[in-house]
Amino acid sequence: MKDAKVPAAVIAAGGLVGGYATARFTKKRPLGGVVLAVAGGLAAKEWQRRAGGTAAAVLSGAYVAAFAGSHPLAKRVGAWPAVFGVAGAVGIASWAVADRRR
Repeated sequence: MKDAKVPAAVIAAGGLVGGYATARFTKKRPLGGVVLAVAGGLAAKEWQRRAGGTAAAVLSGAYVAAFAGSHPLAKRVGAWPAVFGVAGAVGIASWAVADRRR
């Protein structure tokens, strides 16, 4: 299979930011959840293909933990800084584990 043009790190970070932005600007949280889930699924597929099942499971867990962790973090630093912070962390982890191997 041909490598994707977009790194998995961008898909994962974009899913976290895009999911929040969609929920916030449409005022429809379930729609934001769809964006978050679709991007997470696409990223997981790339993680599996590039780095294997264990890496995909760990990175998928980090993606879900980042989403969950952004909520209490937002109470301390604000919503957008929290989302950008966790998206950056997931993006760096994804790059380190899966994308830099390209």
